[in-house]
Amino acid sequence: MGHEAPLFEFMGLWFNLSNILMLLVSAVIVLIIAVVSTRKLEMKPTGMQNFIEWVMDFVKGIINSNMDWKTGGNFHLLGMTLIMFIFVSNMLGLPFAIVIGDELWWKSPTADPIVTMTLAVMVVGLSHYYGVKLKGMKEYGRDFFKPVGFMFPFKIIEEFANTLSLGLRLYGNLYAGEVLIGLLATLGNSGWLGFVGSIIPLMAWQGFSIFVGAIQAFIFTLLTMVYISHKVSTDH
Repeated sequence: MGHEAPLFEFMGLWFNLSNILMLLVSAVIVLIIAVVSTRKLEMKPTGMQNFIEWVMDFVKGIINSNMDWKTGGNFHLLGMTLIMFIFVSNMLGLPFAIVIGDELWWKSPTADPIVTMTLAVMVVGLSHYYGVKLKGMKEYGRDFFKPVGFMFPFKIIEEFANTLSLGLRLYGNLYAGEVLIGLLATLGNSGWLGFVGSIIPLMAWQGFSIFVGAIQAFIFTLLTMVYISHKVSTDH
């Protein structure tokens, strides 16, 4: 992309203002969707209510494929929040990018590894928290030594691997997509011949990026439920 991130230092810490802005925009959009969808509930859902109920059933299906609903129902809202927040975040950088000076302000926040790795650490941290909460520290600790004691180091490595793969998978797919869109947009600005030659590839790639963004939101939510089920279910 070739643009700098707008950084701000506060008490020795550096903050990416673009990430903060785009995360706030994503959160506001999700909040608006939730409020509009549930403002006037009807027995026969239509419009946005129908959409939000479809999302609820979709996430419920993800949970039921990994654990029983008695336990998994506790994570229904978590799954809905993740899939909607990540999907909206993935879409924000597709239509356009806003560059002020040499600083990139408007982009998909999930195209930044700090954001995706933070989400991954949060998910893995929640899986451990609920594992201890629902199973107790003693039973939870035993799981790291099953089926045999020497598996403990490999279980620790697995936790780090899960965190890295969860965060970097989302980042890599979104970043690569935005880089290619940026290259095609640059080609379109190189003259009328480049503009004509870039229209169809740009439209096709943006359409494909919507599909990729939706799939990545689904995969992230699915893996979240998989990791949580491994920690809270007694049969794992």
